[in-house]
Amino acid sequence: MPEYVRPVRYESGVPVYRYWSDPAAPPLSVTRFTLDTQTAHGRPHIHDFPVLLYVYDDGGVLRAGRRNLEVRAGEVYVIAPGQVVDGSATSTFANVCGLFFDPAALGDDGRIPRPAWNAHPLLFPFLHGNPGGLLRLQVPAQRRPVWETTIDAIEDELSSRHAGYRQAAAAHLTLLLVDVARLAADVVGDLRRSNEAVLAEVFDVIEQRFGEQLSLSDVARTVGLTPAYLTTLVRRRTGRTVQDWITERRMTEARRLLTGSELSITEVARHVGMLDPGYFTRVFRRANGMPPRAWRDRVTAA
Repeated sequence: MPEYVRPVRYESGVPVYRYWSDPAAPPLSVTRFTLDTQTAHGRPHIHDFPVLLYVYDDGGVLRAGRRNLEVRAGEVYVIAPGQVVDGSATSTFANVCGLFFDPAALGDDGRIPRPAWNAHPLLFPFLHGNPGGLLRLQVPAQRRPVWETTIDAIEDELSSRHAGYRQAAAAHLTLLLVDVARLAADVVGDLRRSNEAVLAEVFDVIEQRFGEQLSLSDVARTVGLTPAYLTTLVRRRTGRTVQDWITERRMTEARRLLTGSELSITEVARHVGMLDPGYFTRVFRRANGMPPRAWRDRVTAA
């Protein structure tokens, strides 16, 4: 996995990895897997962010639950956040490329609310719910050169870091996700069933009220469900709790304010619904790997 992917917790003994945002780099990385690749993550694990695997050449297997899937050239694997993925067979890959990204890569200055994947036309395929967390798609032969050229372009932008590279890399990623959404349309056409409507309502409440003192009970009361049922539903469909999503939205806004305003740390905390600046600093450090002042200083120096 790329350097920005780190374990943050365990669920039933399985490590959960998140994509750590860095003010000096876009929330997007490319990793190549070949027979010579040695990975420390070749075991069951969970991502709390989207991952795409593109297969260049035949060779290797992916484990999905109890099944072994032989990977073939031109396949794309959509890896669902929050699902246990068995990475023990990645060392068998002949030539596979992984795209690891935070949904903030698609937003205006990183402001897209990550909970809104089910309503986002390019992110809904990642909520497919398939066993083993894997959705297998086939890129038509005539589109494969486009995929491979686009992946090369992303790598070039990330390595060169010329002016506008963040926007350029995100634009290339968007082109790939448009293809994924089109390929997946028939496979995951049933996503917008009743439970997805509930999720959309939950995330709308978070989006509208994250700047207040918002709790699980407040959200549950607004959508007309019990806190226990809502917790189970959201965790099952997204791999995270309602409180996790509230915190994530607050941290996204906090990073935006630290980057684009001169508000004090106390004022930023208040804008994201956290009245205690000391508590805000602890939560920010836990979520981003550094305190808010260090984040702002790093942005300024970048």
